[in-house]
Formats: sequence, C-alpha cells, structure tokens
Amino acid sequence: MNEVARTVIVRSTPLPRKLFRVFVELEGMYRNMVEQLVLYAVRTGVISFTRLKALKYRELRSQYPQLPSHYAYTTCQDASTRAKSFLRVKKEGLAKRGYPEVNRVSIWLDDHLWRMKSLTSIEIATHKGWVVIELELHKLFWKYMNSEWRVASEAKIKLNKWERRLVIYLVFKKIVEAYRPRGFISVDVNENHAAVLVDGKAYLFKTDFRDIILGYYYRRKRIQEKYDKFYGASCRVKKKVLEGLKERERKSNLKWKLANIVVRIAVDKQYTIVLERLGKNPAKEMVNHFRDDQLRYRIYQASFKGVQRAVEEKAREHGVPVVYADPRNTSRMCPIHSSLIVYENDSRVGRCSRGGELWHRDVVACYNLLLRARLGNGSNAPSLGGLKVDGSPVPLGSTATYEPTEISRSLWARWKSLDATNKNKSMRISI
Repeated sequence: MNEVARTVIVRSTPLPRKLFRVFVELEGMYRNMVEQLVLYAVRTGVISFTRLKALKYRELRSQYPQLPSHYAYTTCQDASTRAKSFLRVKKEGLAKRGYPEVNRVSIWLDDHLWRMKSLTSIEIATHKGWVVIELELHKLFWKYMNSEWRVASEAKIKLNKWERRLVIYLVFKKIVEAYRPRGFISVDVNENHAAVLVDGKAYLFKTDFRDIILGYYYRRKRIQEKYDKFYGASCRVKKKVLEGLKERERKSNLKWKLANIVVRIAVDKQYTIVLERLGKNPAKEMVNHFRDDQLRYRIYQASFKGVQRAVEEKAREHGVPVVYADPRNTSRMCPIHSSLIVYENDSRVGRCSRGGELWHRDVVACYNLLLRARLGNGSNAPSLGGLKVDGSPVPLGSTATYEPTEISRSLWARWKSLDATNKNKSMRISI
C-alpha cells in the first residue's frame, strides 16, 4: 500500500486592501526568516530540518515574537529544502553564484497555521490573528473533494499582488493498493508519437510534438526580431508576448492525456506498464550524435522524460505497477531471431537480416521491451510464457504485427469523448 499526493491550486476571492496588507507584511517577515536560515545552512553545512530547527528556533522566536511559533518550523523546512537544492547544483557546477538567493517565496503552512473553515473557505494564522479567506473553487477541486482523496495537513500560499488575491496550494492524499498484474503494456516514446502494445496489437498515438516545437520556434523568432529592433533584448513587452504563447501548457496537456489513456487501459486489464529505462537527461545523450542545430533543439524539447513522468504519476495514482527495461537496440533487433533489422532510405519499416520479416521500427521496439520485461529484467515480472508474434514476411500478413494502427492527435486528444459529445443515447443511435 502506498500513499499518493496531488496538489490542487485554488485562488481566493479579491481581498480588501487592509486585509491584503496583512499578508504582505507576513510575506516580508517570512522572506527575511528564510533568507537568514538559507545563508546559515549553506555556510555551516547544516541542511537537516531537525538540526536547523534546534539551532535557530529560539533566535527566530526572539526576532519575530508576534508570529505564531509554527512559522519557525515551516521556515526551517523551506530553508532546508532550498539549501539542499543549492548545494546539489553547486556540486554539479551549475550554480551561477557562490551563495543562494531567495527570489520567489511561497509561505509554507502546517496544521497549526491553517484549517478548513468550510468547503468554500479556509482560516490562516497570521501576526494579526486568524483570518478567514473565501475561495473561488473549480471542477478539479470538487473532483478530489468528493472522492476518496482527503485534504492533507500541509499547504502553501502565494500572493498575487496584481489582483490582491491569495493563491493556495492544497494537497490531497489517498492510500493506493497495487494489484497483481496479469500481463504487460509496453510503451515506446518518440519525438512525434508514442507506440503502445496491448495484447499483440500496436497503436501509434500521434503527438505532433515536432510540429508544435517548430511552430513555436519560428513564432518566437519573429517576435524576438520585431521587439529587439525597437525596444531592446530585455523589454517587458516582449516577455509578456512570449508568455502568451503557452507552448509548455499545450505540450503538458498532451502528455497528461496520453498518460491517462495508457493508465486507464492498464487498470481495465490489470496489466503492468513497461517503460524504457532512460537516463537522468536522455536528450543530452542523444544530441551528441547530431550536428544540426534545429534537430538538437527539437530533441531537447521533445519531452521523452516528461511523457514518462506523466505515465508514472498517473500509474502511481491508480496503483498500476511500472517496470523498466533496457532500451538499447530495441528498434534494431528482431524479437524472433535476435538478428539485425535493416532499414533503407530512412524508412520506418525494416527487414530482418536473417528471417526476412518486415518490422515497423516502433512496433519492434515495443515487442523487445515486452520480451525484456517478461524475462524479469530487474523487475518482479511474471514468467516468460508464450509470446505470439507473427513472423510472416508478407506485409500486412495474418496479424500484421509490423504495421501499427495510427491514431491522430485530433482523435485521442479531444476535450470530450465521442459519447460525451452527444447529449443522449437516442441521438447516438440515430447517428
């Protein structure tokens, strides 16, 4: 049994100026405390939360006696996390300065500093006492609130000074029990699509990340040329226009929808998901083989690891087991004869050099991942069993294992399912 946590972001209603000033003062004191603690932790090497709290609690209480005492606890937690992150980055040689900076602040709250007053409001402890904050709730909040998820004791708040609102980060948790798997679903992620093998049938989900990346690349380039010429490279107008492109949101939306489809299939069939064992930064290893700047940029932005993280998170939420297999030569070796597959003229369909079978590059990758998972490649996978692979050298043979079923992005990435688009059952029957 595992505990899964999810964060839901909600906003407060616009606050009166006098009330919002209370949180501005609270944020200022919180920032000062975190800055002191981070510098002390990095300078002395004390990055443990409990040790930092034991050393600095009395000093913080004497400096800020008007604050509730548990702000000393949460600032130590915040500072410990920041100090560990900075020292790790500094060890890797990626730190720009020799000391940490506290630029953005989110106020950490524990169960003594906030509580749910009702389903639509919360209370927060400040230096002026307890303050009631009304929330503007949305569909996702009610989805978690009305299911098996429970609100956790920790939370964070951030100030939106332009709209005089609070941005509240609520954490929901639930206990998930993993099931005993009956089979496997292998997933192979590429730049422009993701291949999924289910019960001997391969499906190719087109993500079109390449077109999205290149489209935003040329759009950003035109915006930069336009505004740099008249306003300079660091103008705020250009920054605001670039933020409105929302490339990250669009790609993130596709990742989570694809992950949701894969995990739902695994839950329905009680299967294990097989993923490639990628390194910490797979794109960096891949670009070493290419000199084309545009191709290197596309690979960096293709989100191989991001799609896997989305699948992992969704699988953890539903208790789906995930195993990893070595991706080396999965698209080059024939799963029947363990011989090299020859591809000609950049074709995605190759021929086995020994048996003459035709294989689609993504389909054979999924089959090889499935075989390695069944062989127990460092996992608790079931035994090998029988693997039904059609070795017919004829294209589109009896089971057509070499050719996947392509599903365009316009079909699987719909906002609503086909049934949901029709208002009632009789209309679907008539259609």
